[in-house]
Amino acid sequence: MTPENRQVAMDQLVSLCKRRGFIYQSSDIYGGVQSVYDYGPLGVELKQNLRDAWWRAMVREHDEIVGLDAGILMHPQVWVTSGHVGTFSDPLVECLNCHRRFRADELDELEAGRPDEQGCPVCGTKGKFTEPRQFNLMFKTFMGPLEDESAVAYLRPETAQGAYVNFKNVLDSSRVKVPFGIAQVGKAFRNEITPGNFIFRTREFEQMEMQYFVEPGTDEEWFETWKDRRRAWLAEIGLRDDRVRIHEHAEDKLAHYAKRAIDFEYSFPFGWNELEGVHNRTDFDLSRHQEASGKKLEYVDAPTNSRFVPFVIETAIGLNRLLLAVLSDAYHEEEVEGETRVVLRLKPSLAPTSVAVFPLVKKDGMPDMAESIVADLRQSLSVFYDAGGSIGRRYRRQDETGTPFCVTVDGQSMEDGTVTVRDRDSLSQDRVSADALRGVLQERLRGPLGE
Repeated sequence: MTPENRQVAMDQLVSLCKRRGFIYQSSDIYGGVQSVYDYGPLGVELKQNLRDAWWRAMVREHDEIVGLDAGILMHPQVWVTSGHVGTFSDPLVECLNCHRRFRADELDELEAGRPDEQGCPVCGTKGKFTEPRQFNLMFKTFMGPLEDESAVAYLRPETAQGAYVNFKNVLDSSRVKVPFGIAQVGKAFRNEITPGNFIFRTREFEQMEMQYFVEPGTDEEWFETWKDRRRAWLAEIGLRDDRVRIHEHAEDKLAHYAKRAIDFEYSFPFGWNELEGVHNRTDFDLSRHQEASGKKLEYVDAPTNSRFVPFVIETAIGLNRLLLAVLSDAYHEEEVEGETRVVLRLKPSLAPTSVAVFPLVKKDGMPDMAESIVADLRQSLSVFYDAGGSIGRRYRRQDETGTPFCVTVDGQSMEDGTVTVRDRDSLSQDRVSADALRGVLQERLRGPLGE
């Protein structure tokens, strides 16, 4: 039995996600909404486990990092000051034959200055595009009963600005000292011209960002520190080293706010692309908001009585992209007794279900014992109970959803009170006393592969 580590095809992953209740097309019964997805029972659990793992690593394990949950709707001046109203746009072109629209910077021949050689990605017509025009990516809406310019608001395109406009609030109320961080998890919205690749690029997504405020002059050191920490965390959650690489942004490709930026790129089924970014945003955001609001956003160092506007080191990862990377990395196929077994080798602590419990048959008291075990395990673990179908099929269903352990109540269980515990990855089985089962499973989930 040799696991197949080849790159999973996207259609295999999409099929598995829908079949096993990870991800569905949004509004599917009405034909769906392009690049909007709903997360099913297992998808919700996996997202929550990833969210919790990030929060633990970024907040709970640090004395100097605190949490925040800022509003999705903010004062429109926030986005003017941040530069999003003026500069948060992509170059848009339209095919004059099929009238489909594309980002100009994603069409190679246009980028190279050879418009006559550029074919339309949809209809194939060459050299028939409009001149590029800028398309703002923010969703505009209105607050209140009137739809006029005085009521304009935007769905936030990033969570970071919430940390900057709350800098003084957090500083005054939390007794933090520079260096310190503000972490946030929340929804963001971008009206992408060409969304796609399943949940990789969508118009509604969830970000996990941390803004780390440091003294100017120490920013490069802290940049390296957070780059190393984030790379270690990606390995800790199970992403293989050969599928993660670092891309350093060239100076002429940096965002308007950045002094330095790197991306952790992942080898997705469709190729290498950005998973997480670490950015040195300097004092750009705080200085701009200080100037526009008229409120002091300085830090006063008590021992020296010096004042400065902190620099910001940002770490930013999309939860949706992370989930896609984790699923891609965990997907394996292997031959078991002449049949292909599909298994998600998720890190046990991330798995949507910690343990599945089966009665071997629906008689002889086995279901009653199995249900009693489920009730006990649910006090501390995520448990799934299944009494339908052959035991082999039940095992395979749990393999596909990444459940690390399966517990079976059989005839011997009724005689001596022991149950069979099956390991997802090794397929080994051993017998454990039902009375000791919860402790045994918790220990295995905390072991080298569980934490």
